[in-house]
Amino acid sequence: MYKLKLVPAETKLPFLQARFIAFLVSAALILGSAGMFFGVGLNKGIDFEGGIMIEVGMPEAPDLAKMRSSLGSLGLGQVSLQTFGAPDDILIRVQRQEGDSEAQKKAVELVKATLEKEISDEISYRRIEFVGPTISAELVETAIEAVLVAVVAILIYIWLRFEWHYSVGAIVALVHDVILTIGMFAITGIEFNLASVAAILTIVGYSINDTVVVYDRIRENFRRYKKMDVKDLLNLSINETLSRTVMTSLTTLLALLALFIFGGEVIRGFSTAMIFGVIVGTYSSIFVAAPILLHIGLTHRSEEEDGFKPSDDTAEAES
Repeated sequence: MYKLKLVPAETKLPFLQARFIAFLVSAALILGSAGMFFGVGLNKGIDFEGGIMIEVGMPEAPDLAKMRSSLGSLGLGQVSLQTFGAPDDILIRVQRQEGDSEAQKKAVELVKATLEKEISDEISYRRIEFVGPTISAELVETAIEAVLVAVVAILIYIWLRFEWHYSVGAIVALVHDVILTIGMFAITGIEFNLASVAAILTIVGYSINDTVVVYDRIRENFRRYKKMDVKDLLNLSINETLSRTVMTSLTTLLALLALFIFGGEVIRGFSTAMIFGVIVGTYSSIFVAAPILLHIGLTHRSEEEDGFKPSDDTAEAES
C-alpha cells in the first residue's frame, strides 16, 4: 500500500545552523508586534469595549451595503454588520453610546426605526444585548487571567515532566506565539473579542503539543546517543519529528481553511487567528523551542543530574 510522505523518512536539514537567523526574525516580529500593539492597538469588539448587539431576521438576504450606509448615517459611531449563519440572519453591532442605559435604548429604537423604514417592515428581532463598560472590563480581566493561568500550568507541567531547561524553552516559545498572534490582530485590524481569546488559548495548547513531541524525542536521543554533540543531537531530534510535525500542521490547516472559507463572518476572526497560530506554533517548535535549549545550558550532564541517566544497554549509533 502506498503511503503519502510529504517529508522524506530520513531528513538531515541543518535547522540548528539557521537558529541565529531564526532568532533575529523572531525578535524583529516580536518588536513589530509590540510596536503595533502599543501604537495602533487592537480593534476591540463589543465584548471588551461595551456596546449594543442586535440580531435580526430578514425576509430575504438583504443588501448589506445599503444597510451599512443607512445605519452608518445615524451618528451612532462605529456600526458593523455581518451575516450570522444564514444570509438572511444579520448581526448588527453598534458601539457604546455616551450616557446611561436610556441612551442605549434610544440608539436601539433608532436602529429599529431605520431598518423598518429603509430596509423592510418584516424584520424580526431575535436578540438585543447591551454590554456595559463594567462587564467589558471584567471580561478583559478574566481573559488575561485565563491566558496567564494556562501558561503557568503548562510551565509547571513541563517542569515536572522534564526539567527546568525544557520549561524555559517551552515558555519562551509560547510567549513568542502569543505575542505574534496578538500582533497579527493589531496589524490586520481583525476584531479582538472573546472568540479571539479562545483562539489564543487553543494556539497555546497546539504549540505546547508540538513542543512536547520534539522534547520527548530529544530526551530519548540523550538516552541513545551518550556521546553525540548536543547541537547535532538537537538537530537530529527535530529532523526525526519533522514528518509528524508537518503532517499534523497540514491536516489542522485543512480543517481551519474550511472554517475560514465556509464558516462565515462570525468565526472568520477565530479561524484566521488559528491558521496564523498553527503556522507560528510549528515554526516556534522547530526554530525556537528546541534551539534555545542549546543556549541555556542543556547538556548530557544536566540530563544525568536531573535523574535521567542513559541506560548502559542502549545501542549507540555513533560508530
